Amino acid sequence: MADQGAAMCEQLIKAVNVMMDAETSQIYRLEALKFCEEFKETSAFCVPCGLQLADKAQPAVVRHFGLQILEHVIKFRWNNMQQQEKVQLKECAMQLLSKGTHSILEEESHIKDALSRITVEMIKREWPQHWPDMLKEMEALTSQGEAQTELVMLILLRLAEDVITFQTLPTQRRRDIQHTLTQNMESIFSFMMAILHVNVEDYRKLVSVARAHCRVAVATLNTLAGYIDWVSLVYITSGNCHLLEMLCLLLSEPDLQLEAAECLLIAISRKGKLEDRKPFMLLFDDVAIHYILSGSSHTSTNSLQVVERRYIFLKRLCQVLCALGGQLCSLVGSDVEVEVPANLSKYMEAILAFTTHSSQGLLIDDNPSCGYSRVDFDSDEDFNLFFNSFRAQQGEVVRIACRIVPLEAFQIAAEWLQYQIASPIDTGDTTSKSAEGLCSLLSPSVVQWDAMTVFMECMIAQIFKNLEEEKLPIDQSMELLQAVLNYETKDPLILSCVLTNVSALFPFVTRRQHFLPQILYKLFKAITFEVGQDNKAPRTRAVKNVRRHACSSIIKICRDYPQFILPCFDMFYNHVKKLFSSDASLTHMEKCSLMEALVLISNQFKDFAKQKAFLDELMASVVAEWTSEEIRHVLSDPAVFLSFVGADQVVTEHSKDTDATGLNRGRLSFCLYAMLGVVKRARWPADLEEAKAGGFVAGYTPAGAPIYRNPCTAHFLVLLPNLLLLIRTHNSLYMPENMARLSETFAKAHEVMDAEKNVVLGLSQHLLDIYDSPVYRTNLERMQGFFTTLYDNCFHVLGSAGQSLQQEFYTISGLAEEINRSAFFSLDHVPDHRLRPMIHILFCVVKHQIKASMT
Repeated sequence: MADQGAAMCEQLIKAVNVMMDAETSQIYRLEALKFCEEFKETSAFCVPCGLQLADKAQPAVVRHFGLQILEHVIKFRWNNMQQQEKVQLKECAMQLLSKGTHSILEEESHIKDALSRITVEMIKREWPQHWPDMLKEMEALTSQGEAQTELVMLILLRLAEDVITFQTLPTQRRRDIQHTLTQNMESIFSFMMAILHVNVEDYRKLVSVARAHCRVAVATLNTLAGYIDWVSLVYITSGNCHLLEMLCLLLSEPDLQLEAAECLLIAISRKGKLEDRKPFMLLFDDVAIHYILSGSSHTSTNSLQVVERRYIFLKRLCQVLCALGGQLCSLVGSDVEVEVPANLSKYMEAILAFTTHSSQGLLIDDNPSCGYSRVDFDSDEDFNLFFNSFRAQQGEVVRIACRIVPLEAFQIAAEWLQYQIASPIDTGDTTSKSAEGLCSLLSPSVVQWDAMTVFMECMIAQIFKNLEEEKLPIDQSMELLQAVLNYETKDPLILSCVLTNVSALFPFVTRRQHFLPQILYKLFKAITFEVGQDNKAPRTRAVKNVRRHACSSIIKICRDYPQFILPCFDMFYNHVKKLFSSDASLTHMEKCSLMEALVLISNQFKDFAKQKAFLDELMASVVAEWTSEEIRHVLSDPAVFLSFVGADQVVTEHSKDTDATGLNRGRLSFCLYAMLGVVKRARWPADLEEAKAGGFVAGYTPAGAPIYRNPCTAHFLVLLPNLLLLIRTHNSLYMPENMARLSETFAKAHEVMDAEKNVVLGLSQHLLDIYDSPVYRTNLERMQGFFTTLYDNCFHVLGSAGQSLQQEFYTISGLAEEINRSAFFSLDHVPDHRLRPMIHILFCVVKHQIKASMT
């Protein structure tokens, strides 16, 4: 048997070497792996061979495999072993811990990890029932040297992770071990504190063996971190917070400060009863705050060379300060009777020191923050995800600060805005790709304008909430607004910020109505914004964003201040008519946005007949188009529909034959956009008396609730039949015979768009790559976008009708049957990704129907 075991060990060693040899072919490596795995699963020599291979005289890779064999035996054969075999294996494992390793500085980390895993696997199966003296044996091991002490810390840490953090045990075993750990926690904590104290002292005194003691101290701190987050707060705060005091002292030790800060962070972040957390306030005493301040005293740096460990420590220390502030806010003013610390100013100094650190700066290529960003993030995408969140957090901080000192915040914003207006545009080294002299997202002027705009938005929101009317700086605000309105730029990125400032300052305009025409002129001008004279060239995303931004600003103003805009309605309407009739190259979305804005203002007529007459005029061309015989014929036959939109044609990217079918798609899209805008925005007065006086009340329910009528109902009823017809036809497009009608060019027109796939996968294209590039789309992408938007908008119209028309919608004769014959037609063929909008939007219809029936 001994000879067989020795021979098997030799074979295993050869197999391990084959697997680890970079020159080995894949076939031999797989054969060696298969041999090793079969040995672990079936051989009776696992324990003796594992112990022989784990001998410290063997190479590290062989020793590691030997330990893996022993771990496999404990995990999968333990219950089938005789008690004597278990005892023998446990004794051998303890011998490995005691004498089977090299010195602490020479031994490989993966060997230590494997040894600790073996011991923990036995503890999980034997303690406390069959191994009652385990803790005593572990304590005895620590007297044999630094290597054994480090191993004991690793064992205690992994035990806590498996039992508490990862919970890798059966429920009953986990409860038994956790209960025993809790029962012995006082002695465990005292033991770890003593180990930490001794090794920190020896680390400071014994220079010749300092690294060994440092390694033990680090392991002990890591183990403490595994316990601090779940043990009773009593152990953390016992002895007048001795543990926290020691951790604070270690913040000044470069080799231990990171691990100490992580322990401190876990401790101070603990929740629980306020009374139990009261001792945390001892960290505000002079000694503790001194060490925290010492750690943060060198946070500001302009060096491009980043020491990663030091940087991570500073981040942890910053989190410690924030957690400490959170505890202070929870305790001060509560029933626990905690007073504001006398040295709070020192704490604020430390917080302020971190706000000056370069890693919080905005990334520019030659900025000191770049070095920190490379440590924090693996890619630009990771950075962008973080930065969006970080920007939102900073916005919240600014809002809170502005709430405290609103007038001071206004003064800062005013001076900053005036500075930006007076400063020449600095494009920097990275300029736009589309036009010479324009900024990129990284241009200094764009960065400054953007930061100022965020501050302005945060400030304005707070100043109206926290100042009385008579204290509002109206005159100064009007001076700022006038300067913004007078500011002219052809740079789309800067203009977008200008428009945001106009919207932000608009609440002040309600006190000075004569500014309104200038604001509307500024926004109307931005709707038709172009960088160059060539209106037929594809617009960049930045230009499209400016035009969309202007449309959104107008809708927002008309939604939030319709009564204020009402006196300018005629001017507004005439300007819209002029834009529609001119060659302004408005998109369908832009036209419908302006129509939405007009409908929002018309709600303030508070006169049913007058508003209906206006909607008759506004929707006349849409109603005529949508209800024409031509469109009805197109919407009623899938083959005719596909031909009308060009989906059955083979075209090239530069084909002129697509112009006519592109116009046809535009006709359908515009009708639906207009329909949606009117149905979504038309409303009756919120005040019942005004609604009655204006003719909006058609009657009352038996319960006495008013039944309102919407001025757009007549238009919707005329448009509804063809809307349902389109939905039915669209569902039928997925039938095999209609799928076969798609040309080779548009064979994939019904598949998920690449943009939607990226959203599902969480992938985003870098904004720097696309913001100033012309928005080119292939014919297939255009067709995919058309089908997707058209289908979605059909259900958006139905959903909005349910909310806007309420009883008038739900009492339409035969509505349920018509929806069943259209929206639910041929659903077996409709792909799942197209069912999502239907389910979501029709659910909203049902929800509002239930709500309406209850009222």
